[in-house]
Amino acid sequence: MTYIPNLLRLYREVVVPELKEKLRYKNVMQVPRLEKIVVSRGVGAAVSDKKLLEQAVEELTLITGQKAVVTLSKKDVAGFKLRKRMPIGVKVTLRGARMYEFLERLIHIALPRTRDFRGVSPHGFDGRGNYTLGIREQLVFPEIDIDRIYKIAGMDITIVTTAKTDREAYELLKALGMPFAEGEPVKKKR
Repeated sequence: MTYIPNLLRLYREVVVPELKEKLRYKNVMQVPRLEKIVVSRGVGAAVSDKKLLEQAVEELTLITGQKAVVTLSKKDVAGFKLRKRMPIGVKVTLRGARMYEFLERLIHIALPRTRDFRGVSPHGFDGRGNYTLGIREQLVFPEIDIDRIYKIAGMDITIVTTAKTDREAYELLKALGMPFAEGEPVKKKR
């Protein structure tokens, strides 16, 4: 038997029937699901210090369990001493079992370790059913050794769903255990 992450099992056994009834879907295939999670970090200072980029790749690889890739600038910006195709960030795209494992660690371990945590903002939806949240310190993840940190930096986490509206995505993430702060998601226009 193959390994199935706890959050994926919860999604299949509890969330799908719950959302099907709550959102009045006729077919199980209409229920929104997670497509991918993208964890990214901009490392603008890497223009002058290459060690920051190597550190960022190492940290994101540790946090996600998947090798991070370096992202390159798309154009020249003289004010920032930036040339086209210079390395300025790192990202990881998670799918399948790794995606569910990462989301579970984020919800149950990392977010509660955030200083003065009162829940994530329900306003991070983009109008098309995707959710983005920012984390200010990489130290909230237990995989990071505080003694080996070169510089404290944050990251952006984008959760891409098949939901057609922000309301559907909000219900999906809430059912999966995302600790939203009080309030409803903002209705954005397309």
